[in-house]
Amino acid sequence: MSKVFIAFQLNEETRPIIEAVLADNPHAVAVDSPAMVKIDAEGELVIKRESIEALIGRSFDLQELQINLITISGHLDEDDDEFRLSWPK
Repeated sequence: MSKVFIAFQLNEETRPIIEAVLADNPHAVAVDSPAMVKIDAEGELVIKRESIEALIGRSFDLQELQINLITISGHLDEDDDEFRLSWPK
């Protein structure tokens, strides 16, 4: 399997997003760098709107991820509820 990843700017807005991603993807690993967090995962990484909303206490549009997104690696499949990175088999 190949790894996928997503990297976010590290700030107050992204801390709950990162927390939600790691909770929903126990196989994922966060790599901290100055002002950035890269989340690596083998095979697939799923970001769930519902999980982020539970942590921030308000509605969240997954398009808001773009504000603090630095880069991604993997095939992106997204809808209103999930942002999924994977590599085609």
